[in-house]
Amino acid sequence: MDQAFGPRQLVLALDHAVSFAREDFLGGPSNATALTLIERWPDWPDRIMALVGPQGSGKSHLATIWAETAGARVLSAKLLPETDLPSALATGALVVEDLEPAGLDERALFHLINLAKEERAYVLLTARTPVASFPVAIRDLASRLRAVPSVALAPPDDDLLRSLIFKLAADRQLTVDEALVNYLANRIERSFAAAHAAVVRLDEEAMRQHRPVTRALAAELFR
Repeated sequence: MDQAFGPRQLVLALDHAVSFAREDFLGGPSNATALTLIERWPDWPDRIMALVGPQGSGKSHLATIWAETAGARVLSAKLLPETDLPSALATGALVVEDLEPAGLDERALFHLINLAKEERAYVLLTARTPVASFPVAIRDLASRLRAVPSVALAPPDDDLLRSLIFKLAADRQLTVDEALVNYLANRIERSFAAAHAAVVRLDEEAMRQHRPVTRALAAELFR
């Protein structure tokens, strides 16, 4: 029995491969508007747009799909202060990931927005909270952020939550059946983060106990 679980123990210590390909994006009512925005580019209401949603909601996946289509570079918001912005905008399209008020370099972001407008470049911002509500000190930046159209990604509906659990399990090389997925979906918070946490917990507990991932194991963990 121990030998059968040996390869999985090695996998557990490594990062699990997650595909950001278009065909692997799980669509549903909660993200339909955001997906439509990405697919209708360059027909956007503004050249600077924001995707807003909780962790795990698919912002990075959508941003990656768009970056592939638009030839955009991808930049972490934390790296804005040390980035050569003209070079970052050289392709005419840029993704700025994980904008958040804490630790935000307002001058760097203000410069980026102004430069993007001057060069008529496309910029896609991702954030967990609406950028229009960021408590920034630079008034002109606050005005520009309020002008950025945003698309929100909502919590998943029941069907998307089940599909997400299946996908997260597959990413971790786990085989799960419909009974297990339905059991989990009915007992966890309806959120992307909760689905991810549940699958990780199942995987780790199965490894610890040297057991397969089954509904019985889920019942022990999620009563």
